[in-house]
Amino acid sequence: KLGGYGLIRISPLLNPHPPTLLLPIMVMALWGVLMTSSICLRQTDLKALIAYSSVSHMGLVAAAIMSQTPWGMTGAMTLMIAHGLTSSALFTLANTNYERTHTRTLLLVRGLQLIFPLLSTWWLLTNLTNMALPPSINLMGELLIITALFNWSPPSIILTGIGTLITASYSLYMFLMTQRGSISTQFQSFYPTHTREHLVLALHLFPLGLLILKPALISGLFT
Repeated sequence: KLGGYGLIRISPLLNPHPPTLLLPIMVMALWGVLMTSSICLRQTDLKALIAYSSVSHMGLVAAAIMSQTPWGMTGAMTLMIAHGLTSSALFTLANTNYERTHTRTLLLVRGLQLIFPLLSTWWLLTNLTNMALPPSINLMGELLIITALFNWSPPSIILTGIGTLITASYSLYMFLMTQRGSISTQFQSFYPTHTREHLVLALHLFPLGLLILKPALISGLFT
């Protein structure tokens, strides 16, 4: 997110951009979205999956900033704030799982919904936000970015569309692998979740919910 802020501050200094400078950067950013999203589908490490998910979203942000349009800039800022909260919540959930199972391997941490139903609810809400389910501000940011990139080059809708589908796929994959299925026999007992852990997750997701009610707080920066 600091890198995205740096791009926003530096890009006006290069305005107007020559097409020969813009094209390679935007193509590489969009191609990076597809590649990192595809890597997420083959991950066996939970923390690595969440990290690659952040890289994928930042590829969209970089392409939007390079478009140098009000819609692109607003979408980039919205998605950076939205994904900053979402990604942090996912890392918090991954750490909560790791403190109890002492492993990040997805094949070993299955079936936790039966043991931690409230924690499973946080997993569901965070993954739905990560895949930009309406009416989250993640969706608003992605729609603004996709529209800005479509105005820049209509064929870009193919790359952004496939990237969105893969994002939904690995978000569902992450939820199903951690919450559904049977519990591994190597685990004998788990200690319960704490109030502080639920408070931390609430402080991540409640701002996202409140921003749905008034998105102008973050979307009116470049209009």
